[in-house]
Amino acid sequence: YAMLLSLIFLIVLVAAVVGFVFRHEIKTNFESNLNLALRDYNVTADRHSEAVDTIQRTLHCCGVQNYSDWEKTEYFTQRGIPRSCCKSQDDCSEEDLKDLSKAKLKVFVDGCFFLVTSTMESKMSVVAGISFGIACFQLVGIILACCLSQYITNNQYEMV
Repeated sequence: YAMLLSLIFLIVLVAAVVGFVFRHEIKTNFESNLNLALRDYNVTADRHSEAVDTIQRTLHCCGVQNYSDWEKTEYFTQRGIPRSCCKSQDDCSEEDLKDLSKAKLKVFVDGCFFLVTSTMESKMSVVAGISFGIACFQLVGIILACCLSQYITNNQYEMV
C-alpha cells in the first residue's frame, strides 16, 4: 500500500513539474487551437463551435485577441459575429453583427485568450494549495503504512 501511494505521489509530482515547466507551450497551444476553432466555426452542433460559444458567453469575451478576429473567418462573411458575443441577446441583430463598427457597441470587445489564461493563472494558487494538501495526506498515509508494515513484521517474529 505504501508503494502504491508513493507511486501515485510521484506521478502527481511529475505532472505538476511538467505543467509548470511547459506552461508557456500550453498557452501557445491553446491560442493556436482557439484560432483554429474560430476559423472552422460554423452553426452546426460542432463540439469546437459549442466550446467557443460557451467560452464567449461565460467569460463575456469575443474572438481570440478581440472581437475583430471574427472578421478573418468565413463565418463572418456569411453571418457576421456569432450571437454568443452579444452583451444582450435582445439587442443584437444580424445586421449589427455584420458591421464591425456597429458590432463594437453590441458585443464584448475583449478577447478570450487573455481572459482564459488570466482566469487559469488566478486559480492556480487554489489548485496548488489543494494539491499540496492532498500530497500531505498521501505522505502521512505512506508513513503510517510503513509503520503498520514494520509493526506486523516485528509481531510475527515475537510469536515464534
